[in-house]
Amino acid sequence: MIGKLAIAAVLALLSAAAQAQSGKLTLYTSQPDRIAAETVAAFNKQHPGVTVETFRSGTTEVMNKLAAEFLAGDPKPDVLFIADAVTMESLKADDRLLADPEADVTAFPPAAYDREKTYFGSKLITTGIVYNTAAPRPQSWLDLLAPAAKGQVVLPSPLYSGAAVIHMAAVSAAPMLGTDYYAKLAENRAIAVQGNGAVVTQVAGGQRMYGVLVEFMALNARAKGSPVDFVFPKEGVSAVTEPVAILKTAKNPEAAKAFVAFILSKPGQELAAAQGFLPARTDVAPPPGFPKPAELTILPLDIAAATRDTQALKERFSQLFGG
Repeated sequence: MIGKLAIAAVLALLSAAAQAQSGKLTLYTSQPDRIAAETVAAFNKQHPGVTVETFRSGTTEVMNKLAAEFLAGDPKPDVLFIADAVTMESLKADDRLLADPEADVTAFPPAAYDREKTYFGSKLITTGIVYNTAAPRPQSWLDLLAPAAKGQVVLPSPLYSGAAVIHMAAVSAAPMLGTDYYAKLAENRAIAVQGNGAVVTQVAGGQRMYGVLVEFMALNARAKGSPVDFVFPKEGVSAVTEPVAILKTAKNPEAAKAFVAFILSKPGQELAAAQGFLPARTDVAPPPGFPKPAELTILPLDIAAATRDTQALKERFSQLFGG
């Protein structure tokens, strides 16, 4: 009897492992196209039997699509891999996320993941100032309000970018910048574009001299020879963690758990570093040219308040910049 039970247990484990390595996995992500493709390819090296179908857009568009699917009663994704914890907190509050208690977070700082293990930060992505090297180097967020920067600043819209929502919330809550900072940017004729990619394109091309941008895009562009550089302003930078989560409605939860395990693993985090990101794991070195996380000044952010205020922030931005 014991032998039969042991065999049954082993067969059940093998069945679960096989399921984790087979079938279709639907991924909704805000990662840039190349990064998303590299991530999926690396995952498939470990799980070649899983067919990953990916929908990629900015976090806001991803969530708009998902909201419509929720309303229709047919959410498609197994896994979400998006910019910010605020969005994940909203999903968690709506009981949309599946806890993954077996996820290994031993090498992650507690602030990097939800303590109930419904979502997990994979990186530390900060937003600072990108500038064209033909322009004077800025030092402060206030430099973007100076007369010399009038009409020369481009920034991503929080109507599209999750990182831009977090940045607006953090800047608005910072005493040295405040709730009127974005109004002052608008008065200084800053312009908004849909996402971070358009920001680096305009600054590299010289259409605008300064941009509000996530650091990896600027540093990677600089490494490829673009005439740009990046500043971590003296007041501090906002940060998102690019969390990954499994939906409760996942059609292939075992494959989804395998995907999350890969993202959190040391090879997954080393891939993130090779792609030009600050990894969340403490035992993986940052990419060349990046500061250590301990050297950064991060603008404080109340996640609960930012979650509550997200719609108001978007409406305020739309009033100031259109869109």
